[in-house]
Amino acid sequence: DGQVLHTCLLTYASDMTLLDTTLLPHGSGATDRSVMMASLDHAMWFHGPFRADEWLLYDQHTPAASGARGLATGRVFTQDGRLVANVVQEGLIRRVQS
Repeated sequence: DGQVLHTCLLTYASDMTLLDTTLLPHGSGATDRSVMMASLDHAMWFHGPFRADEWLLYDQHTPAASGARGLATGRVFTQDGRLVANVVQEGLIRRVQS
């Protein structure tokens, strides 16, 4: 139950929904089955200790989404407002051909 375990859990969870935000500027969302996405890179920076089994706020933002690519950023805060991680992910976005 050390910090390494909590860091691994947050790293895994941070990848689950971040690229979904790149669809929002185009009026789409995570449930849109006509879009396929793939992660091109995913980076994290940790700024302090936290517990993944306590409430965390994952603030996600998409500064750019065009040309079949999307850039998403995230900030993770503890319940008392401490910034404990920053996340950046770039993804490839394609329409599924039917």
